[in-house]
Amino acid sequence: MNREDMLTRLTAQAAHEGADLVTLRAMVEEASELGAGRVLGRIGLADEGAEKDIDELRELLAAWRAAKASAWKAAVEWIVRALFAALLIGLAVRLGLWGRLGFPEMLK
Repeated sequence: MNREDMLTRLTAQAAHEGADLVTLRAMVEEASELGAGRVLGRIGLADEGAEKDIDELRELLAAWRAAKASAWKAAVEWIVRALFAALLIGLAVRLGLWGRLGFPEMLK
């Protein structure tokens, strides 16, 4: 007996005999299972390999998040390094060290 048949029988029983708490709970449970199965079927996750597919997608998402965090961290580190280099060059020019070290001639 499949879930649709079970739900049909429970509904008929409730209509014929009246619905007690156990029957109502069974109807809700069967309807929920049937609805969940339909949704999984619509999104393509009703087959045997669906659990494995979801696990792989979760691993892929975790790897993407780690790569994204690593890329942001590297970008921030390079920006900070560039700012410090610019600050040091600015200090060297301001203090007159740039000309004493012969850098203007090297740039020509």
